[in-house]
Amino acid sequence: MYEFVSFGEIMARIDMPGKKRFRQALPGSVDISFAGAEANVAAFLAFSGLTAAFVTALPKHEVADACVGALRNLGVETGSILRTAEGRLGTYYVEEGANQRPSKVIYDRAHSSVSLTPAQAYPWEKIFSGAQWFHFSGITPAISAIAAEAMIVAAKAAKTAGLTVSCDLNFRKNLWRWEEGTAPAALAARVMKGVLPYVDILIGNEEDAQDVLGIKAGESDVASGRLHIHSYVEVAAKIAAMYPAIKKVAFTLRESVSATHNRWGAMLYSAEGGAAHFAPTAQGAYKPYEITDIVDRIGGGDSFSAALIYALCTPGLKDDQTALRFAAAASCLNHSIRGDFNIASKDEILALMEGDTSGRVKR
Repeated sequence: MYEFVSFGEIMARIDMPGKKRFRQALPGSVDISFAGAEANVAAFLAFSGLTAAFVTALPKHEVADACVGALRNLGVETGSILRTAEGRLGTYYVEEGANQRPSKVIYDRAHSSVSLTPAQAYPWEKIFSGAQWFHFSGITPAISAIAAEAMIVAAKAAKTAGLTVSCDLNFRKNLWRWEEGTAPAALAARVMKGVLPYVDILIGNEEDAQDVLGIKAGESDVASGRLHIHSYVEVAAKIAAMYPAIKKVAFTLRESVSATHNRWGAMLYSAEGGAAHFAPTAQGAYKPYEITDIVDRIGGGDSFSAALIYALCTPGLKDDQTALRFAAAASCLNHSIRGDFNIASKDEILALMEGDTSGRVKR
């Protein structure tokens, strides 16, 4: 019995050291960790003291054993991970950007175990027995038609079992390639629109609503990093009107000044009453965090999802404004931590929420 369940793919993350480009670093030593959108969420929830399980399929070999061990080290329940004779451990390669040079990610996920494992292989009724919350993202159905079906079956089963269901749209145009002749955005839209009727809380970023749902936020220009912030209230309202099951819509708001300087904040919209909140704020107005020396931005959105789920289930944090402030602060701190998993403590997050941005040494 788990409080929280997430389902998706976990991979080996292979980083080029010292901000080197692929052509500089290879051949040579690289840094390897494990990561994946839904695994990142489970990791933060378990690290924060909640009972969180991660469901996936992995091959039967020692590297996958190390992957499971990394999750267990943070307290994630791994008993529902299937170990299969088919498939491989997916990987992705990271070339970290700096200043005006953007980061690059190369995916190598074809024929991974989770992409080949059918929905009926997972004992969903048993997995969801006694659970409260189920989380998935738009990355899982992007990797194969089989994984897409498994995600839809899981979401329906979770809804039938009475769980709160959250979804991060997480559009990745380089992954939605499994239906020849269909453009990635069109394929993502068709699949995700089919699962949104089972979703209670929808999470996205400044691009997802436009790419997946075809709803543009005012005069926002994501490529240039300019966001028309308050237009996202209208976007959220349109989404809630289209999908009445959705109770809350959250957007992370990233303004990219450069690869190492971002402005970061978020919005949370409640369909009941139409109230919208922004965080962080100063003197009653939205004022994003200025992150001027990013250590690692990958996983920032996942850390927001995880912290929002945590806050919405935690006494003293669960009102919308406080929950949003907590999630925005947690994801801001994740930009200072190497690797996808957010291991910022609750005390550190609360301190940032209350305005402690000095970074002074704690003695």
